[in-house]
Amino acid sequence: MSTQVSHPDGSKIVRPFEVTNRLMLSITIPVMLASLTTPLLGLVDTAVIGQLGDPHLLGGLAIGALVFDFLFSTMNFLRAGTTGLVAQAMGRHDNVEQQAVFWRAIGIAVLVGFVFIAVTPLVLTATVRFMNPDQAVADAMSTYVSIRLFSSPMALGNFVVLGLLLGQGKAMQGLYLQFLLNGVNVVMTCWLGLVMGWGVAGIAWGTVLGESVALVVGLTMVYWQFRAVPNPSLARILDMPAIRRMFAVNRDIMLRSFFLLIAYAYFTRAGTEAGAVTLATNAVLMNFLLISGYLIDGVTTAAEQISGRAVGAHYRPAFDRGIKLSFLWGLVLASLMALFFLIYGNAIVAVLIKSADVQALAALYMPWAALAPVTGLLAFHMDGVFIGATWSRDMRNMMMLSLAGYFAAYFILPQFMGNHGLWLALHLFLGLRGLSLLAILPRRARLQFAS
Repeated sequence: MSTQVSHPDGSKIVRPFEVTNRLMLSITIPVMLASLTTPLLGLVDTAVIGQLGDPHLLGGLAIGALVFDFLFSTMNFLRAGTTGLVAQAMGRHDNVEQQAVFWRAIGIAVLVGFVFIAVTPLVLTATVRFMNPDQAVADAMSTYVSIRLFSSPMALGNFVVLGLLLGQGKAMQGLYLQFLLNGVNVVMTCWLGLVMGWGVAGIAWGTVLGESVALVVGLTMVYWQFRAVPNPSLARILDMPAIRRMFAVNRDIMLRSFFLLIAYAYFTRAGTEAGAVTLATNAVLMNFLLISGYLIDGVTTAAEQISGRAVGAHYRPAFDRGIKLSFLWGLVLASLMALFFLIYGNAIVAVLIKSADVQALAALYMPWAALAPVTGLLAFHMDGVFIGATWSRDMRNMMMLSLAGYFAAYFILPQFMGNHGLWLALHLFLGLRGLSLLAILPRRARLQFAS
């Protein structure tokens, strides 16, 4: 069954809608607030372990977090792909297809989640071989990863629920769910990790509990929403052209995410090779980059929803205005964050980490982390536009091109500049991602909105 809506003469139906600052901010602000709580989890985890004063535990937590960046962020297509496809169905006024997209994605999430649990021993072995940490770091990492993998079906299911809500422009509902998920996570992490003295294991169990509570509440919200509109038939959900399109979009987004995480993994690996203090320093500073990315994610999500809705409605003016407004708001946010980190970044590190060696090294490299929001803005913004329009193949190809440039810098610059060269390579990678997507945007838009 085709979901394409057309005039009898075969041309696409145009369904105009207005893109305003109010619409932009109605999506941006809730997502920004919700996203802010996610990197705060990383800071809370770091602070809990930091109070124990052992860099090996912090290094193990950093590597363990990287494992889930690979596993869960690679599967982020369940959120991003769902958002784009649902937004396009919304632009066509196709409520039944919105639900069909959701159920297809939920099926994938549950299946992959149980596969992740089954391959836990392989994940641990591969991580130790790739990162080659010392034994104390490896033990902490293994404890953390083994427990957190139990949350895989719940975490991936939450991706799908959030993708549906954001695709519909219901950012406030997404905010409530993220607050619930991360709030439970923070409370349980602090209680289990510090009060109960479980350390790394307590941090992991806190995450499992947060994901579980959020999924139960999220599915309940979706159930009540679906009761008010016609339900798709099983044949509609299993429609092969729609399934093939979903798999094509998701495959390319997954590969794009995988390549992105390869870059971050090699960044962490370089810190491992430089020693526990450098590893811990880079891990702490990467939290600043992650905070920036999550805050800008509000603008990125607005670009996703508006561009996807515009593609579904076949309305170019909304597409163009959505791009302009989202970039301008992103530039404001990125500049403010860079200024904040330059002024207060060292003080934040001093609160989080007791180690004097880590504090001193973090102050040396702080400007690199502080300026990352500005360098990466275009990449984050273009990601939102291309995800919403489901131009996933272009995202994959430009990511591969950018990764090649990153590795060229990665293997050359640190030999002359040390850890400064490593951070410069990361900035070059962020810049290449944004510029390469911007270069092909005009042609893709012309083809998409051709009559």
